[in-house]
Amino acid sequence: MVSLIILVSSALVGFDYYRARNSAIDDAKAEMRIFSDRLIDRFNVLSGETVSFVGVISSVANALLVPPPERLDDKIALLREFINRSEPVDGAYAGYPDGSFFHLINLKSEGWRTALGAPKNAAVGIRIIAADPAGKRNQRLMFLDSAGTVVGEIFGTATDFDPRTRPWYKAASGIEPAVSIGPYQMATTGKLGMTIAQSHDGNRRIVIGADIVLDTITDFLAAERMSADTIAFIVDTSGNPVIHSDRETMKRLMSADGGSSSLSQTASYPLIESIRSDDSWTDQPRLVEVGDRTFLVLLRPIKSALLLARHRIVVAAPLDELMAPANRALFHGLVISAVVVAAAIILALILSHVITKSLELLTESAERLQNLDFATPVQVKSHVSEISALGKAMNRARDAIFTFALYVPKEFVRKSIQAGYFTGRAAGRQEVTALFTDIYDFTTISESRSPEEVVSMLSEYFDMLDEAVTANNGAIIQFLGDSIFAMWNAPIPDPDHAEHACRAALAAEQSLVLFNKAQLAKGLPEFRTRFGIHSGQAVVGSVGARERLQYTAMGDTINVASRLEGINKMHQTTILASAAVRSACSHVIEFRPLGSARAKGRAEALDIYEVVGVRPTSEVGVSCPPSAQSS
Repeated sequence: MVSLIILVSSALVGFDYYRARNSAIDDAKAEMRIFSDRLIDRFNVLSGETVSFVGVISSVANALLVPPPERLDDKIALLREFINRSEPVDGAYAGYPDGSFFHLINLKSEGWRTALGAPKNAAVGIRIIAADPAGKRNQRLMFLDSAGTVVGEIFGTATDFDPRTRPWYKAASGIEPAVSIGPYQMATTGKLGMTIAQSHDGNRRIVIGADIVLDTITDFLAAERMSADTIAFIVDTSGNPVIHSDRETMKRLMSADGGSSSLSQTASYPLIESIRSDDSWTDQPRLVEVGDRTFLVLLRPIKSALLLARHRIVVAAPLDELMAPANRALFHGLVISAVVVAAAIILALILSHVITKSLELLTESAERLQNLDFATPVQVKSHVSEISALGKAMNRARDAIFTFALYVPKEFVRKSIQAGYFTGRAAGRQEVTALFTDIYDFTTISESRSPEEVVSMLSEYFDMLDEAVTANNGAIIQFLGDSIFAMWNAPIPDPDHAEHACRAALAAEQSLVLFNKAQLAKGLPEFRTRFGIHSGQAVVGSVGARERLQYTAMGDTINVASRLEGINKMHQTTILASAAVRSACSHVIEFRPLGSARAKGRAEALDIYEVVGVRPTSEVGVSCPPSAQSS
């Protein structure tokens, strides 16, 4: 009942939160679109004014068809009108194919005033660059006040500036349409700007240009925020940021060498990397993980005729800030739910007394199963269907555990369950590797020691063997007095069963050294163990009486492995293996041939090999396959 109340309360609170969350996200999406629309409108206005004026000048301004100083007054009047009409324009100019240059500058920027040494009352600066009869390039500066009166002039300053080398001249010269350059950091003022340039209709080698300061765009990005940590920036066609709402980031962008690519390289921003690496962006907002925060991100192209054309606006607002109102509503809902749940718990405690007796009986039955007491079935009667079903399930578990308990040892039960071999008394043919061990003169050792000492020594000895076998994917099938019978590839499949059996024997041989040191330190005898290993077909499965089953393997393969253990006596060896074992793993295990021997009870002689050790890794990598090796 508590769960039901929690479920209902959580569902109601979750529904309210989900509705508030979606509402907040929808509002944020709408606000993002409005923001981006306003920014695009600003670009369109800025681009349209500048492009239109540059286009008009390029079409009808005949005064610009001749290089300065000819028709100087007309040039000044024309470009002054342009600057006065468009506040973001930093300057307007004309470049000529002979290298002449006419530049009218808006001196509202301190950078230009300082660079040109302008008088305090100067409103406009004029740069005239031309070559003298000797071919030297000289710059003439003129300064006009707001009324157009000359208030200062500087003659004959040498300069190496050549408009023909500038990107705006190269891009627009010889073609009809207008072009845009940037954004870039202006060399003189250090501000972010762009250039719009177009060749003159009367001479395509004369290029008219205007520099636009993008301060209004950066100010707009910084001022228009939906939340404290909302960010907005503009990326170029490669995904590199060129304008950013964060002033510190913008300073880092502006500290580059002025090229747009260099500017973008200074900003390392996870969201930018996401935009670069994902080509599936549309103009619909989406949620993006950035570090440990989730942002609602809108990416829209700037549909401008020229200025920042094909660039994109990115607006990203942290979801946690957008969700603040919804989170407050969630908190209030949780408080109410907590009160309801507390009341439900009190009611549940009262009702739980009705079913306590049934639960106690189930607990008692579970404890009997834990103690392997299968004599008494679970008898629980209850009107609660779940408790009744649980009682039946425990009876089924009792029967299953009773069946599993017939299989000994317990670790074999576990492995047989994994392999799915519990099908009653059944067996089948299977390729296996068998290993038998025996202790030299164990009868003599047993006669000289008490039974308790013998059991204690054997227990530690068997622990050591079990660790070696288990570590190499094998299983001990039987403990036969002082011997063990271990097997590989059953019940768990093992394609390298011969190799693992050899490794287990070698590991046990090494562990036996430490075991014997401990024995001598205690004043106890050493154990000398023989190993026999053989691979082949065997009948593997569960055999035994109705109430006592044993998982084992039978057949010639098992007998041969047992006989190989005994043949060690004839050759004074420790680990003997058959030709079948050597054929399977000689590329990994090193063997020493010992000729042939006749196993007791077997007519056919066996080729026998001593297991020497594991081959070094370098030898394993270059060794021939078993079929190519000599006997």
